[in-house]
Amino acid sequence: MNDIKKVAAIQDISGVGRCSLTVIIPILSAMGIQVCPVTTSVLSAHTGYGEFVKRDLTDYMMPALEHYKKLGVKFDCIYSGFLGSIEQIDHCLEYFKTYENALKIVDPVMGDDGRAYKTYTKTLCERMGELVAVADIITPNLTEAAILLGEDYPTAPMRHSDIKSWLVRLSEKGAKIVVITSVPLGGGEIATVGYDRSTSSFWKVQNDYVPKSYSGSGDMFASVLAGGILNGDSLPIAMNRAASFTELSIKTTYSYGTPWEEGIMFERQLPWLMSYQVLDDFVGF
Repeated sequence: MNDIKKVAAIQDISGVGRCSLTVIIPILSAMGIQVCPVTTSVLSAHTGYGEFVKRDLTDYMMPALEHYKKLGVKFDCIYSGFLGSIEQIDHCLEYFKTYENALKIVDPVMGDDGRAYKTYTKTLCERMGELVAVADIITPNLTEAAILLGEDYPTAPMRHSDIKSWLVRLSEKGAKIVVITSVPLGGGEIATVGYDRSTSSFWKVQNDYVPKSYSGSGDMFASVLAGGILNGDSLPIAMNRAASFTELSIKTTYSYGTPWEEGIMFERQLPWLMSYQVLDDFVGF
């Protein structure tokens, strides 16, 4: 029997610093899912290190797709993340079109802390909207949600009514499921929030605050969420699993004083993920 789900992960790979494919492959593998990397670029270290060696692989993406079509490869999911150019967005759209029956997950990696990344021009951000339009699930952080909606980044905690409006408006752009991470709400609460258009339901998972951020945390969350959905989780359970694993790994990293650019120490937490434990802390709102 070959009932292992197969994911085409359209991402870059960095040799040093846990992010993108070096996070996605072990996490989804631990969840019993085969990862087939469609590598967009190879970096000696992620961009947070300032200096790095990079090899762009844009010209690899379409020949790889043609080869998969020739082989008759079937993917259960196409999952895109950080993209470096308009051409790479065009190629992602071709993957989505070719595998129209696959689950389409877009992590619209464009920025953080209220600012777009230096590599993301206005045009590139606009083109990311085309991927969002054909996605089934999108997982922006609050900065990326603001960019997609053309809104200012909120500098104060958001009211429930406002974040619900953002979730619905993002869903109206195409995705059936929208999950926004690291949302500050009233009363000092930090939460991951989600919306399922098929049931018109809103979900919230509360996160403990840790006074430091780490590279690759968004990749980690999106990967666990993707794995949960592919393994049959409901949206709130998948959100809970992703938030709990990410929080556990971040707390471990913080406790050891690990530099932020090295990313999250998740390796020794993989047994927790493989146990398929779910904590009862998700609620509708």
